[in-house]
Amino acid sequence: MQINTTLDDHRIAKLAAFAIALHMLEAVIPSPLPGVKPGIANIVTLYVLFKYGFASAAWVSILRVFASSLLLGQFLSPTFILSLSGVLLSLGVLWLSMHLPRKYFGTVSLSILAAFAHITGQLIIVRLWLIPHASVAYLIPIFALAALFFGIVNGLITHQLLNNSLENKIDSKSATATSLMTK
Repeated sequence: MQINTTLDDHRIAKLAAFAIALHMLEAVIPSPLPGVKPGIANIVTLYVLFKYGFASAAWVSILRVFASSLLLGQFLSPTFILSLSGVLLSLGVLWLSMHLPRKYFGTVSLSILAAFAHITGQLIIVRLWLIPHASVAYLIPIFALAALFFGIVNGLITHQLLNNSLENKIDSKSATATSLMTK
């Protein structure tokens, strides 16, 4: 049986592999608080969203969650469910955010919104399933502060990556060459 693939499939696979590698790297970094992580793999998701669109970003995110959980031995565990719920809610927010004016919602603001959505999805699962107690609400300020901080950092990194991408440099060189030729 042969599966026919496209260039988009190859690109998504490469970017998902990069996101998985970042997720694995983050998994070995100790966290001062359980559940508080920088979410560096989300940089790849944001980059793909701005560069290739929502569908590619959704594929990269979902593949990262499934593959990373398999590699870490967490598939179908509470950790997997928390990660999947966070990713699905943040993808939903990113999809809605894409319809907002671009001049007000760039990489940093979308990164912050996605980080808040991610942690909201996880806290909902924690409250409904893992710790069905109102005291979970005491965690909200800590996780909200972490989401704000890491959302800003990841958004700034994504912004810098998008500005320095090779394709942008090639496009700008082509535009310069074209403008020189027309003069």
